[in-house]
Amino acid sequence: MLSLIKFDRSQSFMAKTLQRPLLLLTVAAVLFSKAPFSNAIPFIVFHGIGDQCSGGVSNFTQLLSTLSSSPGSCLEIGNGENDSWFMPLMQQASVACEKVKQMKELSQGYNIVAQSQGNMVARGLIEFCDDAPPVINYVSLAGPHAGIAAVPKCKSGPKCDIAEAILKSEIYNDFVQDHIAPSGYVKIPGEMTKYLEHSKYLPNLNNERPDERNSIFKDRSTSLHNLVLVMFQNDTTLIPKETSWFGYYTDEGFDTLLSTQQTKLYREDWIGLKALDDVGKVKFVSVSGDHLMIAYEDVVKYVVPYLM
Repeated sequence: MLSLIKFDRSQSFMAKTLQRPLLLLTVAAVLFSKAPFSNAIPFIVFHGIGDQCSGGVSNFTQLLSTLSSSPGSCLEIGNGENDSWFMPLMQQASVACEKVKQMKELSQGYNIVAQSQGNMVARGLIEFCDDAPPVINYVSLAGPHAGIAAVPKCKSGPKCDIAEAILKSEIYNDFVQDHIAPSGYVKIPGEMTKYLEHSKYLPNLNNERPDERNSIFKDRSTSLHNLVLVMFQNDTTLIPKETSWFGYYTDEGFDTLLSTQQTKLYREDWIGLKALDDVGKVKFVSVSGDHLMIAYEDVVKYVVPYLM
């Protein structure tokens, strides 16, 4: 019996890192007949780094559509694999914004499911996109929402080698920030001054700079009906894994890991996470498995209901 939706995890940098989820459709999914969509709310899927909408992610999208009886599509940014690595995240979010506004089927509202780095694009779409159709439910699978505190070692492959060399040269260098997507959410404890001054994406996304906080970003986030944050208990890719719930280390270093509710982002409600949580709209979900290795039963339980 197949109990997992399996990801093809190559040895490349973000395959073992901010991942290459090649989802294989399980035999169980084939047994479902496709129901008519009627007036179901459509959804879009954002894949992670080093991946593309074809292949496994397409199968995953079809599985979700079959199980929920809702029309779904994977939203591709540029050419997929390459641009997920080398296109700055702000530009990726901008591309997503324009594509969503051109999709007439989304005009009355839609849901989002995002994998790993795809959550950075999804949240950028929600917070930064002007005159966009509303996002109703947002399901985050292993999202590096509070950042990642370390760059995982690159194993093999030319893109992997190039990315690792550039990232390790200087995370907060302008060239790196402009050319390597994951540099936009690397947040090294103990280097907060450099991070806030030079990181070009996550400080904006999380409204972290005291003199630049934008209430519009918070308003747009709190308009969600449901925010589902799925953390993988054995995640060896996200450091720390609690970033999937917005938990993170203190600014001073790696010694103390703060829960979601202990962080300033939550307590001071920079992006409306506390406001959503106070009214029961945030679902903190913990599932077994390594990065994105989600069981079929967990997809049915924690993802599908928010697409119906």
